[in-house]
Amino acid sequence: MSTEQTTPADGFSYKLTRTLDAPAVKVWRAWTTPEQYAQWAYAAAGSVEMDVRPGGAWKATMVTPDGGQFPLTGSYLEVAENRLLVVGMDVPGKPAPAAMTVELDEQDDQRTQIVLHQTCDTAGERDMAEQGSTMLLDSLSVFLADEARS
Repeated sequence: MSTEQTTPADGFSYKLTRTLDAPAVKVWRAWTTPEQYAQWAYAAAGSVEMDVRPGGAWKATMVTPDGGQFPLTGSYLEVAENRLLVVGMDVPGKPAPAAMTVELDEQDDQRTQIVLHQTCDTAGERDMAEQGSTMLLDSLSVFLADEARS
């Protein structure tokens, strides 16, 4: 697995790039299957619902390291199976969802480059979102490695 992290100096966006040791179809399933997503994305078991299609809704209750829980909701803005997910996340008090783009590029039959990027309204929001996305990619990498061994 390789990692690249880029926080552009001009604005409140970030881009994280990793090469995962898994084919794109397995990475896609990890992001779009409620049972798998709950295993690696810090979601409470049984809380994840996904209707993976443009305009389809999703929800999950996330669990913090100290055991706290907070619900998240949103919708899928763009979906191209095994290649692209644009996930809208509802943000209280904001008229439009925050969008996070997940791009998959299969390098060969066993490796996939994943790119996460998001633009936020403030530096603080960007830093929190980037930290959360880094944690997700770390956990996804471990999950996929465990899946490959089983």
